[in-house]
Amino acid sequence: MTQQDIRPPAQASAPVTLATPEPARRPLISYVLPVYNEQDGITAFHTELTAALDARPDLAAELVYVNDGSSDGSLAILQGLAQKDDRVRVIDFARNFGHQIAITAGLDIATGDAVIVMDTDLQDPPRVSLELVDAWRDGAEIVHARRRSRQDTAFKRTTAHMFYRLLRSWTDVDIPVDTGDFRLLDRRVADELRRYRERSRFVRGIVASMGYRQKEISFDRDERFAGETKYPLRKMARLAIDGVTSFSTTPLKLITRLGFVVLLLSLAGIVYALGMKFFRPDITVSGWTMLMVVVLFLGGTQMLSLGVLGSYIGRIYSEAQRRPLYLVREVIGADEDGRDGRRGV
Repeated sequence: MTQQDIRPPAQASAPVTLATPEPARRPLISYVLPVYNEQDGITAFHTELTAALDARPDLAAELVYVNDGSSDGSLAILQGLAQKDDRVRVIDFARNFGHQIAITAGLDIATGDAVIVMDTDLQDPPRVSLELVDAWRDGAEIVHARRRSRQDTAFKRTTAHMFYRLLRSWTDVDIPVDTGDFRLLDRRVADELRRYRERSRFVRGIVASMGYRQKEISFDRDERFAGETKYPLRKMARLAIDGVTSFSTTPLKLITRLGFVVLLLSLAGIVYALGMKFFRPDITVSGWTMLMVVVLFLGGTQMLSLGVLGSYIGRIYSEAQRRPLYLVREVIGADEDGRDGRRGV
């Protein structure tokens, strides 16, 4: 037997195991849902929203309801939803702090890869929120839901149309017209938005001012399911003032322009009075009427100017107090990881 014939015995090859690919992680979508006296419509809204989400098994969801000091049975209904659905978390405010603050509290506690803000009155259809998600997955970081049509009274449609266009023309930020607070924010955008802590908040203006990749999805706004609107004319006017004074100094500029107009009119009145005195002394001029017109006109102009200045000074005073934006009585359905500790920030 030659040396070449002596070979080591062949070793048995180890079995080859193919690595099983891990299932793709589903993105978590957080819904921030402000609630104020919506006991007649919360259950219907939740049913429709969960039905839309169940049709998308590729998504995971977190539903953050913010009870904004409701005086009806809204909180009890939300507590029942939290017991039945482990996706539900409820932030219960100590009192009513307002819609914009409720949105802020929901953003503070939401943990999703993307956050959708929408109302619970079913005017914003839950199925449309999935279109926002698709636009986000295509690369948009902010997705606005723009109202193509709305089922409201003629007065509401007219005032809303004027509000959005006046706001856009007066502010220094390009705020999308016909868009409310129904929108999607990427996680990065939501984290940046949490750094904005002013009290007189206009969230849609803040979001528009942030930049990032923005996209609009048009939809037809439905009729309110139940109850009355929580944004009557008084609150809409207050929101408009917050929007203008938050992002524009146009009212202050208008005061300056108004001052020039008043000065020109005053000079014209002086020239007229002197001319009548020297060139037509035979004509009697009613000085009392002229005096009252001038005094009332100047007095009204001054009061208007003081009112505009007071709005800005009031904002400065409110911000200087540095009080908590909101106070939370309880977080229902919170995890034990401390996420419910961010209250009153």
